[in-house]
Amino acid sequence: MSAEKKLIVTQVKSAIGTKPKHRGTLRALGLGKIGSKNEFADRPEIRGMVARVSHLVEVSEEV
Repeated sequence: MSAEKKLIVTQVKSAIGTKPKHRGTLRALGLGKIGSKNEFADRPEIRGMVARVSHLVEVSEEV
């Protein structure tokens, strides 16, 4: 049984002035303020959400 990869998503830029869909995606990822972090399983749905707001977040991978 292999360990599932994890993604740690950190918000690094403000959502002020961004499109409503981007703000909604940040909310769905559990991010709201600069510096907030959340951990997710590495799944295609999460990768897609991160791709939509890639200019506002940083992603690091853990095994």
